[in-house]
Amino acid sequence: MTAPQPNNPLHGLTLERIMTELVARFGWAALGRRIDIRCVNHEPSLASSLKFLRRTPWAREQVEALYLDTLRARPAERRQARPEPQGGHRCAPT
Repeated sequence: MTAPQPNNPLHGLTLERIMTELVARFGWAALGRRIDIRCVNHEPSLASSLKFLRRTPWAREQVEALYLDTLRARPAERRQARPEPQGGHRCAPT
C-alpha cells in the first residue's frame, strides 16, 4: 500500500489523462512547440506518445512539468475571466 501524497498534484493521475488534457488544451501542434519530443511533433497519436513517454523518463518529466505549469496558470485565468461587479446593485425579491 502506498502512502498518501497530499502535496503531490500528480498523485492519482494517469499519464494518459495528463496527455489527453494537454492535447485538449493546446492541440498537437502547440504542444509540440512547448515540448520538443518527436512523438508529439511527427505523426502524433496518443498511443504512440504514451508508449514513448512510459519508456523515457526525461520526456515524461517534461510533460509532467508542462502539466503542472498549466495547473498553476488556471487560477490566474479564472480571475481574469471573471467579470467585474457593477456597482453592487442587487435585485431584491418582490
